[in-house]
Amino acid sequence: MMNMTSNKPYLIRAIYDWIVDNNLTPYVLVNAEYPGVEVPQEHVNNGKIVLNISPQACRGLHLDNDKIVFTARFSGLTVQIFVVPAAVLAIYAKENGRGMEFGEEYNEPPPAAEAPVSDTRKRNKPALTLVKKE
Repeated sequence: MMNMTSNKPYLIRAIYDWIVDNNLTPYVLVNAEYPGVEVPQEHVNNGKIVLNISPQACRGLHLDNDKIVFTARFSGLTVQIFVVPAAVLAIYAKENGRGMEFGEEYNEPPPAAEAPVSDTRKRNKPALTLVKKE
């Protein structure tokens, strides 16, 4: 069986386009405690934050497969927002609530099968680490 990438970034982009094409305001509900999420913590409520990602409310919006990045104003200050798609819990129109809700996702690998004790040739797979430029 072939592993496929998550369909969530594609669905987020599609629902975003649908909402904007209907002249409504796209909001995303984000798990602010998800690893890698950078949002203004003073606006987080119960571990979640609602972000207005309309063209009028944010600048430089990039809805990529591995990240959602944009700048927005919070209490008069311009803030860089960074969200991984796995942290998005929902995308919906502010005006009528129509959109899509997603289940919680966790970046935990599936449990691996135990290797036999006699197998000493077990090798660790290489791992990649995200390095951000400041």
